[in-house]
Amino acid sequence: MIIRVVTYNVHKCRGLDGRTTVARIAEILREIRPDIAALQEVTAHQAELLARELALEVVMGENRKHLGDAYGNAVLSRFPIRASRNYDLTVQGREERGCLRADLEWTGSSVLHVFNVHLGTSLLERRQQGRRLIAAELLSDLSIQSPRIVLGDFNEWTRGLATRLLRSHLQSADIRNHLNRSRTYPGLLPFLHLDHIYYDPELKLERLTLLRTRKALVASDHLPLAAEFTAA
Repeated sequence: MIIRVVTYNVHKCRGLDGRTTVARIAEILREIRPDIAALQEVTAHQAELLARELALEVVMGENRKHLGDAYGNAVLSRFPIRASRNYDLTVQGREERGCLRADLEWTGSSVLHVFNVHLGTSLLERRQQGRRLIAAELLSDLSIQSPRIVLGDFNEWTRGLATRLLRSHLQSADIRNHLNRSRTYPGLLPFLHLDHIYYDPELKLERLTLLRTRKALVASDHLPLAAEFTAA
């Protein structure tokens, strides 16, 4: 069984052309046809509209309010969402950040744990957040007995502490092996690699793709990064 997972910072659905349109993001996701979509910088209303357009279930992880609406990370899923929890990764004095966990029923009674992450832009901030991610109450929770996928906008373009910690616990989807490039952000003139996907060895990464259509290049400052997995 192949599952297609995408991480996409949709930038409040506001494109480089200054237009804010959920319909354009929906068209891009429809082209990818994800089973699971991890979205960052999205409002609850936008996430609900996208889920309705794509006929997916949705769960929201609120990190703060934006124009009165819940704002943060969202997970859209073709699989039933059994449970969810939002973890606060905020560092004092910095913008509110979080990690949204969604437990999905994906093969019979099996559960797939998806962690949608958006880390901060400061090096010291990400160091604290990386330690929180691998802590016993989050990724190292002993009650987790089935595969994990950790993905999102990590705002880390070098091998900082957050990257090293995650790579010591999980496999990393190396874009250089699949895309023949080392940079993906911003879409028009990429000089950084901010969006990452990590996974347990029970999963096998079959394919990694970066959608670079004309529409995707304008719809957000990030591009959607998609991975296809099978059970190893």
